[in-house]
Amino acid sequence: MYRFSGKAARDLLLKEYKDPANAKRDELQIPVTIFMGIVEADKLMQAGKKEEAKAALLKVYPLIDKVPASNAFPGLKQFLKDLYNQKFGDEVGDKGTVSLRILGTSDIHTNIVNYDYYKDTASNSLGLAKTATLIKNARTENSNSLLFDNGDSIQGTPLGSYKSSVDKLVDGEEHPSITAMELLDYDGATFGNHEFNYGLEFLDEVMDDADFPYVNANVRDAATGKLAYTPYVLIDKEVVDAAGNKSTVKVGVTGIVPPQILKWDKSHLTGKVTVDDSVQAIEKVVPEMKKAGADVVVVLSHSGMGDATHEVGEEDVTYLLTKVKDVNAIITGHAHQVFPGKVDASLTNVDIDKGTMNGVPVVMPGKFGSHLGVIDLTLEKDGKGWKVASSKAEVRTIAKDASDVDQTIVNAVKEAHEGTISYVRQAVGTTTADIHSYFSQVQDDPSIQIVTDAQTEYVKAKLKGTANENIPVLSAGAPFKAGTRSDSEYYTYIPTGQLAIKNVADLYLYDNTLSYVKVTGADVKDWLEMSAGQFNQIDANKTGEQQLINTDFRSYNYDVIDGVTYEIDVTKPAKYDPDGNLVNKDASRIVNLQFDGKPIDLKQQFIVATNNYRANGTFPGVRNATETEVYPDENRQAIIDYILEKKTIDPSADGNWKFAPLPATAKIVFESSKNAAKVIPADGNIQFMGEGTDGFGKYSIK
Repeated sequence: MYRFSGKAARDLLLKEYKDPANAKRDELQIPVTIFMGIVEADKLMQAGKKEEAKAALLKVYPLIDKVPASNAFPGLKQFLKDLYNQKFGDEVGDKGTVSLRILGTSDIHTNIVNYDYYKDTASNSLGLAKTATLIKNARTENSNSLLFDNGDSIQGTPLGSYKSSVDKLVDGEEHPSITAMELLDYDGATFGNHEFNYGLEFLDEVMDDADFPYVNANVRDAATGKLAYTPYVLIDKEVVDAAGNKSTVKVGVTGIVPPQILKWDKSHLTGKVTVDDSVQAIEKVVPEMKKAGADVVVVLSHSGMGDATHEVGEEDVTYLLTKVKDVNAIITGHAHQVFPGKVDASLTNVDIDKGTMNGVPVVMPGKFGSHLGVIDLTLEKDGKGWKVASSKAEVRTIAKDASDVDQTIVNAVKEAHEGTISYVRQAVGTTTADIHSYFSQVQDDPSIQIVTDAQTEYVKAKLKGTANENIPVLSAGAPFKAGTRSDSEYYTYIPTGQLAIKNVADLYLYDNTLSYVKVTGADVKDWLEMSAGQFNQIDANKTGEQQLINTDFRSYNYDVIDGVTYEIDVTKPAKYDPDGNLVNKDASRIVNLQFDGKPIDLKQQFIVATNNYRANGTFPGVRNATETEVYPDENRQAIIDYILEKKTIDPSADGNWKFAPLPATAKIVFESSKNAAKVIPADGNIQFMGEGTDGFGKYSIK
């Protein structure tokens, strides 16, 4: 009888059972993939989709030569040839047909390891280390594959902040994101807007160690007017066709970033770069790519879907890019959503099943490594080159458990990962009560109050001895984590007790810097009118349920302004739409707006503390500012300093805003985390009603 430690017993079980099972799984993966391809082709034929069926068979045919010897079936190749001939009446490879697979990631935001630095625990809902397994499996299915990243890879978690400001990246040192991408053999990447958060010098330092190219076709050097980065590259991709013949396909890849980076990172970019309209940039560069010999054109669009109307300089343009001649595939992102999936009903000629818009395959692979975009193109010989005969796009989701974690990726960034964990665990103070953002969109909230209080103290200190010293200081803050983008777990929750840097990072996600704008009382009201667009209009005469929150409105645009008091009347229409466009000129949802206990003087000047993103933007109210100041210090650091000074904080909101009386007979509901049901005040106006949509809970408010 032997006694085993827990570790020894586990190792024995792994050796005896799990390892052989994994080996058998790997051995069967290719045969099973071939079989599934045949099944898919058969279903497509039955549905009358002959070209798609042909593509399905052609996609798995090259895998025959990769079947492990232990599973070799001598007649398999002939069987597939006969099946192809029977179904389509020609020989495999007769037309020089080849399947090319384009793989894409986007908005990884330094979520390399499957670890939530805010909760300080492993997470199976994110991590490039998990996406890595999807990538490897997709390549196993089709070796004719290319892999691209669509930007926002170096910022977004405390790891990004750690490498930019704590253990600062130095010349010759490789950024952890680059290390991981190189291990996965990325073929190229483009910039997201957050690549510019740390300035051009930092971005250059990140790029110069990458062994893959970065492309961008719409950022220009302000001094010379020339494109600041390589606008496109041509990749000579060796491919194997269905008959086993090798050929070369020239794949051109280009990319764009929203022109709004000039506002969002004004302090880093003013006078250094300009940014062209994204659609016009792609319309200009694609003919150049075709002239240079591109058989296939791939666009990396760090942009949301947008709409069908082109406005020069707009942020979200991917749908418009599908209409640009000779664009064959698009990897998009920025909006952190998933496509193929639900899109706005105004977008026409969208085929969800095929993953195409206007006939062009498009993938948007979620956020933080949650999904992998997979685009399959069937190419046919076209003279000396190739043309796209058919296409299909899909997104694949990472596993819900840790079975898909690629330890090679985890090990490669171990030093930065462990350094980040040590950094975020540093204590800064204590809190006397729980801090959460579950109800931050429907009532004044402590998670925002802490931010606005810290900003107020910072700006007041900066204004001492200046001409603005005696101007009243207000402060704007928004709920960054409020179930954003259909994620029912995306909320701040900090328990009573010690506050660490990870908690501050949870309160304030972004690497923004402190700023202020000088505006009038009228501007403050307009600013709040824009924020109030977060709410749907409530009809007092309706008897059914009415959703309070407009899900098209991003929670980070719902600014609460502390230093004034006000009510929001949601029975009135919104003055602005979610993009800040005036839709109801005479609408006035903001009522009883007061400063210092009196109706606000619309002509009085105010200083409003905020962040560089808002100060440099075009938010109603903000765009009328007569003075803007952007400081070098991060909002997050100001919060840390505030807590360090206070040592202990009492996280209670001051109740400076509320809803105007809601219709007594209306059934008004909203969604939040189901965990919110545990913290509803017994004497409050909110009640838990049960299950909502997509994992959320449903609540009523009176």
